[in-house]
Amino acid sequence: MQILEFLRNLCSTLPATVLWRLLLAALLGGVIGLERELKHRPAGLRTNMFICFGAAMFTVLSTEISHGVGPAYIAGQIIPGIGFIGAGSILHARGLVSGLTTAATLFVVASVGMAVGGGFYVTAVFATLVVLLVLYTLGRIEDVFNLKIMIFAFETAGKSSDDMIADINRLLETEHRMMDNVRIAQTPQHYRLQFTVEGTFRERERLMTGLRESKVIESVYCGGPVEHE
Repeated sequence: MQILEFLRNLCSTLPATVLWRLLLAALLGGVIGLERELKHRPAGLRTNMFICFGAAMFTVLSTEISHGVGPAYIAGQIIPGIGFIGAGSILHARGLVSGLTTAATLFVVASVGMAVGGGFYVTAVFATLVVLLVLYTLGRIEDVFNLKIMIFAFETAGKSSDDMIADINRLLETEHRMMDNVRIAQTPQHYRLQFTVEGTFRERERLMTGLRESKVIESVYCGGPVEHE
């Protein structure tokens, strides 16, 4: 009860406009973050909500503490900060870059927070709707036209690991792909071979067909996928 009383007293001392802006920023950032969370992205619900909320708060505070500096200057420092956070979400490995969509989303979420903090509510809501539309619609288009590159994990079993590797490389050569993260384990019955391959869903299906038809592979299992962004 004391906590509720404290919050009630705190809210009564803050301007209603400030509270509305901060709550709306948290809501819009949370909506975008939920979409990211459902797709298991590194920057999910809490990250996007905090960034949007923080950008709105800095924008609001910039008008209150700008004394002689200028609110635009203070609010403008949000952009380098978001760039630093976005850079941390970008990964580079084996010649491929991932996390660009996450970094770009964080950049846009910060701009939504700034718009809310500046009182541009319609602009912020419209931008949020556009972001959600792009994330969902373009993702579906990539799936329909088989454009999205993903990482698929495979596990095969056979009598000889060397024969399995040679046969798998033969199949991958036709797709211009290579095995990554290869691991071999020996059991009393056979060898287990685990590896990952980057490709589209259609390439994955063709590889699975070839693996099932192989005479040196006794069983095959495919897990994943993990998307590149």
